[in-house]
Amino acid sequence: MARNKLRKFEEISAFPNVIQSPLEALHGEGFGMKGRWGETHFGNQAPVVLELGCGKGEYTVGLGRLFPGKNFVGADIKGARIWSGAKQALEEHLPNVAFLRTRIELLPHFFAPGEVSEIWITFPDPQMKKTGRRMTSAHFLRMYARLTGGKGTVHLKTDSPFMYAYTREIVRINRLPLTAETEDLYCSRHADGILSIRTFYEQQWLSRGMNIKYLRFVCELREEYLEPDSLPEPDPYRSFGRSRRHQPDSPDLTGS
Repeated sequence: MARNKLRKFEEISAFPNVIQSPLEALHGEGFGMKGRWGETHFGNQAPVVLELGCGKGEYTVGLGRLFPGKNFVGADIKGARIWSGAKQALEEHLPNVAFLRTRIELLPHFFAPGEVSEIWITFPDPQMKKTGRRMTSAHFLRMYARLTGGKGTVHLKTDSPFMYAYTREIVRINRLPLTAETEDLYCSRHADGILSIRTFYEQQWLSRGMNIKYLRFVCELREEYLEPDSLPEPDPYRSFGRSRRHQPDSPDLTGS
């Protein structure tokens, strides 16, 4: 396994569609493509769309196929995961798909305010005990608002009842425009086109009878974002080991 990861790290270092968190983004003069992703990397002025925590990149690649008139950047810290999507995008000759290896909280070092038109958050760890790491927390929503200039759409797809309820509440108390919501995506009118892309883990959860939830909202520019006073009920699985998630009546696989 370690040897396989080393091979992937070596390969993606030569992939033209992968940017690996260059140090100049954090020090000195800063990242050269910041504010210029379209013209510098993609060679066009099309909108830039981010997928956060993109994993193997299925969604980034799928969006790139569906929308050749937009540029898509999948961001994740795991290089071995990014390898899969980056390799596929190269094999399919998708010039509008790229990957950025970095931590999500560092994205303002790579993108200028208002440079991003949309953000996709696909099946994040709900981080039920760590608000600061929850990807729809007030901290991250403020960052998304800056990246999109307060006008861009944020999409959340999740299998987690906790993540869905928490995000819906933080959207409500901050009075953000909510343009779509469903607790059962594939039994709703929203399940077509753009939302029909399914990741590897999503297929697993669907096969186990777990509903996929979806929210679409706009992160407006605000001086302050509020956190909910109380949290939803925790999910019946822990926030780690996503491939081990199970329903309440399934055998306990967490060792608790």
